[in-house]
Amino acid sequence: MELGGERLKTHAPKGVTPRGAALLGVILAVCLAGVLAGCASGSGPEDAYKQLTRVDYSKPYIGMSKAEVLKCAGQPRARLPASGGAETLIYHYSGAGPVPSGGGDKKSSNPFSKKKKKGDTECTASLVFENERLIRVSYAHKEGRSPYQWQSEKDPKKAEEMRTAPLPTCVFSLPRCPR
Repeated sequence: MELGGERLKTHAPKGVTPRGAALLGVILAVCLAGVLAGCASGSGPEDAYKQLTRVDYSKPYIGMSKAEVLKCAGQPRARLPASGGAETLIYHYSGAGPVPSGGGDKKSSNPFSKKKKKGDTECTASLVFENERLIRVSYAHKEGRSPYQWQSEKDPKKAEEMRTAPLPTCVFSLPRCPR
């Protein structure tokens, strides 16, 4: 390769022309950029689509006061104080979200509803408050399990059942809150 009458030295392998070496360098740079871009974006287009279309059921409630939440959801199963005046309220519920209990010995207004026994709930929600305002909600099914748990199952039939069974899920709302 010549530049201004001088011949430039290249470090190309034997039998590769300087033009071929330059092309190889460009191809390697493009491939490296593609690999790095793929690493930065997570696990691919499927993951990006899921993240963009995921519904945040707790979003309408963020910013509510603790008094408003207690009025809508009733008393929590547990209260976990944290430093700086933060507090987490834990609710166990079935259905759309926690609602206040009827209280006392009153009969349910729904004649077809079954009386719930302690521990008969499906979901758990953790509501985190800072300065008496709701800042975060986390919720999960009580039987949450890893989608890969079937891989450790020794019985092939049971492993296949676990692999194809849908994972239990929960949604979160405060049905008695005007939001």
